[in-house]
Amino acid sequence: GGTTGVSKGAMLTHRNMVANVLQASAWVERTFESPVPETTITALPLYHIFALTANCLLFVRLGWRNVLIPNPRDLPALVAEMRKYPFTFFAAVNTLFNALLHTPGFETVDFKRLRCTLGGGMAVQGAVAARWKQVTGNVLTQAWGLTETSPAACINPPGLDFNGSIGLPIPSTEVEIVDDAGNPQPIGQVGEICVRGPQVMLGYFNRPDETAKVMLPQGWLRTGDIGRMDERGFVYIEDRKKDMILVSGFNVYPNEVESVAVTHPGVLEAAAVAQADEKSGEVVALFVVKKDPSLTAEALIEHCREQLTGYKVPKHVYFRQELPKTNVGKILRRALRDEVKA
Repeated sequence: GGTTGVSKGAMLTHRNMVANVLQASAWVERTFESPVPETTITALPLYHIFALTANCLLFVRLGWRNVLIPNPRDLPALVAEMRKYPFTFFAAVNTLFNALLHTPGFETVDFKRLRCTLGGGMAVQGAVAARWKQVTGNVLTQAWGLTETSPAACINPPGLDFNGSIGLPIPSTEVEIVDDAGNPQPIGQVGEICVRGPQVMLGYFNRPDETAKVMLPQGWLRTGDIGRMDERGFVYIEDRKKDMILVSGFNVYPNEVESVAVTHPGVLEAAAVAQADEKSGEVVALFVVKKDPSLTAEALIEHCREQLTGYKVPKHVYFRQELPKTNVGKILRRALRDEVKA
């Protein structure tokens, strides 16, 4: 996707893709016991790995009806299609869930057939997950993967309430947390998430230099995501390694700041990035789309101060009409960092 830098081509074999479809099928078949084909709504572009595997190949194999949404940014039209086709499965990114929850008429959609809502592509925010369950009656289940893993690597057990984790490794998949030198970290310790399994790519196309940076011996892939694993095996992501903000030597993860910011009733969307600072090296800059036009930067900073350690509190707040996003809906922090630098 190139959200943190220049896009690279991940070389995925037929074996990688078939393995991941079978891995995803094992989870789905536990979730949907009915042998009757159901309906899924695809509001993600099929050229993105999330939709290609989770929405297209998986449900083609299962024989489901797949309703394709050409323009998910046309939210009233998307809601109209949801009314027309009672659906059982819906996968999207956090920004789309949030946008739907703020679209008039969404709460009147019939959710009786909805059995699984799957969030991936970016971190699902707790406030969004709570509101989704309140409106739809369905748990927002968080999953995780990347293009380099075809993409599925971890997913939460079906029906489990939102817990902030990305779940457990899927079948035939190993996950390990390592330090910068590649040494395994103990349970609960934060480090880089590494994955090994039949869905891991061969490498980057025509980029042996980049491939060498991420492929460890014995088939382990450095994912670039920072996280930890608890004693039950559930994996929690802190953030992308490249997005981390270093304030006076302390690590600040944008996801944490954003999750607090969006709990303010006047905030629709938020994105945190690093901004250079003479005293502390970097500080937190927060880009915000308002829900309440009267919201001030001072009020939002005070809201964050009540829930965050001092060095994590945003130093600068910038209000925007919209935030830059990929075609899938992931917020482009890289573009915001470039704007701050300029």
